Amino acid sequence: MKKIHYLMMGILSTVALGLLLSMIPADKTEPISSESQSEFKSIFDGKTLTGWEGDPTYWKVEDGAITGVITPETLLKANTFLIWKDGQPGDFELKAKFKISETGNSGINYRSDMVPDVPFALKGYQADIDGRINYTGQNYEERKRTTLAYRGQKTKITPQENPTGNLRDYVERNAWKGLNVIEEIGDRDELKTKIKANDWNEIHIVAKGNVLKHYVNGVLMSEVHDEDPANFSAKGYLGVQVHVGPPMKVQYKDLMIKMN
Repeated sequence: MKKIHYLMMGILSTVALGLLLSMIPADKTEPISSESQSEFKSIFDGKTLTGWEGDPTYWKVEDGAITGVITPETLLKANTFLIWKDGQPGDFELKAKFKISETGNSGINYRSDMVPDVPFALKGYQADIDGRINYTGQNYEERKRTTLAYRGQKTKITPQENPTGNLRDYVERNAWKGLNVIEEIGDRDELKTKIKANDWNEIHIVAKGNVLKHYVNGVLMSEVHDEDPANFSAKGYLGVQVHVGPPMKVQYKDLMIKMN
């Protein structure tokens, strides 16, 4: 009888474990699909900056990676980008690896516009990256509505009135009111432990319609549902950034894109 009792307990434990695993949200970790992986194409040859455009003062290829460097002699007055010139993706997925120095501040812009009269500047959605891992994984909109989702947040961005028509006024007084947290998808500090300092990390951006997801090392870091039609962008330029600030170094390699 004891053997039957233990067998039944084992079966019930297995069933309970299966039910528990089925309740874990499916979108918190990056799905793996060999078929999907084969649909990605490389947008960096690992040797040259062919297909990209930026200020050579700050951008070069080093050790098989796109490398952005600020030195004491080349401090910036405005953020500068290396811009992919072979398309303006709309719905897409981007996978890449990045490494950044402790003092570094960077990011991957997408669905972005050129900034008039500022060479190699973009404005638009950004997968934020920084060396101290304060912001890595969040969605920050460069030169527009600023933070759209902090790390660990799933947000809905709603329209805000802007009677003056002045973008700076809109950002400073109104835009933050449009950030509504739908769900906490993880603890900010806990998610930070999934990101390696001064080492290579994998980033995966998924942009589909008005839903924008940022994964780092296979973990969902932020998700934005942009329901602000006056500011939503359906397509645009893709680029990597070096940010105004102290001397720094950031590298990107294995950049792959899939158009959806």
